[in-house]
Amino acid sequence: MSNLKVLSREEVNAETQGVYDALKSKVGMVPNLYAATANSPKALNALLTLGENLGGGEFSGQETEAIALAVGEANNCGYCLSAHTAIAKMNGLTEEQTIELRNAQSSDAKLQALTQLAKEITITRGKPAQGKIDEFFSAGYSPAALSELIGHVATNTFTNYLNHIAETPIDFPLAKNI
Repeated sequence: MSNLKVLSREEVNAETQGVYDALKSKVGMVPNLYAATANSPKALNALLTLGENLGGGEFSGQETEAIALAVGEANNCGYCLSAHTAIAKMNGLTEEQTIELRNAQSSDAKLQALTQLAKEITITRGKPAQGKIDEFFSAGYSPAALSELIGHVATNTFTNYLNHIAETPIDFPLAKNI
């Protein structure tokens, strides 16, 4: 039994219907993640606003998806791994690269440092080893990128936990088990 229902457009208020319409226009559907988050219009708005504010920041689309994959793997979120594998592929990553990033591994030194720190922040609950932060900076990332990385980890942890509790049905192609 789901603790948070995936709400249809007809089950949400008029303001949230507008959000659903915008999501459908932008991505072609209302992903079940957002439809489950919509049990609280405030939570849905907060999630979308944080994502929009972090988008276009220090990280490219591939880097943003790399963070989501590393955090999703650390939190064992099947929904987010499936969604972000699909989005990562739309951003030019291969299936093999998505699996590497889930394991915080990459032949690209910058992506390696990024995903290792994202994973470390996640599994240590915000207390990563200084060496991982040093590697992140040595790879060319800035203090602004570190602040944004923390925001991305928080956003992805929010969605991972929401999906665990909601038992959100996966509406993306299933990510491979590794």
